[in-house]
Amino acid sequence: MSLFDDPEPPPATTAGTPLAERMRPASFDEFVGQQEILASGKPLREAIERDKLQSLILWGPPGTGKTTLARLIAKVTRARFVSFSAVLAGIKEIKEVMAVAEQTRRSTGRRTIVFVDEIHRFNKSQQDAFLPRVEAGDIVLIGATTENPSFEVNAALLSRSKVFVLRALSEPEIVGILERALKDPDRGLGSQSVEVEPGVLETMARFSNGDARAALNLLELAAAAASSGTDGHAKVDLALVQQAVQRRALLYDKSGEEHYNIISALHKSMRNSDPDASVYWLARMIEAGEDPLYIARRLIRFASEDIGNADPQALGVAVAAKDAVHFIGMPEGNTALAQCAIYLATAPKSNAVYMAYNEAAEDALRQIAEPVPLHIRNAPTRLMKELNYGKGYKYAHNEAEGIADMDCLPSSLQGKQYYRPTTRGFEEEVSKRLEEWRKLRDKAKT
Repeated sequence: MSLFDDPEPPPATTAGTPLAERMRPASFDEFVGQQEILASGKPLREAIERDKLQSLILWGPPGTGKTTLARLIAKVTRARFVSFSAVLAGIKEIKEVMAVAEQTRRSTGRRTIVFVDEIHRFNKSQQDAFLPRVEAGDIVLIGATTENPSFEVNAALLSRSKVFVLRALSEPEIVGILERALKDPDRGLGSQSVEVEPGVLETMARFSNGDARAALNLLELAAAAASSGTDGHAKVDLALVQQAVQRRALLYDKSGEEHYNIISALHKSMRNSDPDASVYWLARMIEAGEDPLYIARRLIRFASEDIGNADPQALGVAVAAKDAVHFIGMPEGNTALAQCAIYLATAPKSNAVYMAYNEAAEDALRQIAEPVPLHIRNAPTRLMKELNYGKGYKYAHNEAEGIADMDCLPSSLQGKQYYRPTTRGFEEEVSKRLEEWRKLRDKAKT
């Protein structure tokens, strides 16, 4: 069979075929989950059954049915179906497929459905190769991705496709899939006399993180490792499952969307003064293998952006956590990061420093770059003194209250207030000081 022939997948019961592949749904009746888009009468289901499908992107975490859905479309539709992986295919293969698709459409009127697994791995030029045939209607492109298509699929292709979001499967849905695999005598484990203790399937579902493939792989591994009892049945208990798992694989991609989702969750939890959520999201990143110094950098930024002078010690705590992690390494450094995250979450909050800088930066970029007022310039040479550098400067320490009647901003910005401290934490004291100093300056001017 060539690359361009309609697919003829090997029988699911072929010896050595993994359980997850054998149990792949053969019809929509067997498909579990995603009823929000695939229930009878839903637009996507209708388009598939009526063979009126347009190009689409299937976006969701692993094991949620993206490839299975593409294969079901291949069975239902009357179009030719070509499937290849973005990991293995290159621009040459894409162009060959596009040429055959164009020829097939012109000679037979039959469209080609092109399924691209992991389409986010294609670069821009590879993705662009699909555009002419998508626009001409020669192909229906179905791309599967675990990454946010807004970032990973080029805009031209994205605008010509409908994005469908596939959610992680729920625990009851995963349990249902495992139960079917245990009972099915032809494709599953029904002929192997496997017995599973109560509650074990639920544990497997939790370990799988909504990934049906991972859950079936775990079931297959546990069943293979189970020893047979006197009745000839293989016993799968909780201890065996925990031994098979050893360490739960957390859903986390250090360069993908989940990376940004979880660091966002940590920031927003600390900002909302929720130490429990903060330490949870922190643990999710650490246990998934995130670079601890990246986390430390984000905590330092948070200390200035969201706490600032409401608790001036916050920045010191964050920098200390960074130094501790750098000094002792991981996993021992995890508690230093946890201590910092909890401290930041429970500290009083203020974004006054952050807002002050943003406003000042905007003026610095947009306003005329006025010269520094002469009275606050330094005058280290005779010429500079002759040019009145420093003339009129008032040394604050010589003033009775330590405050001089002197403007330090350029003339066009005099009176501008960038820093507006809150009344939370230490900034309440700062606010009182600034108000008193303003009164002293106003009094000196009168």
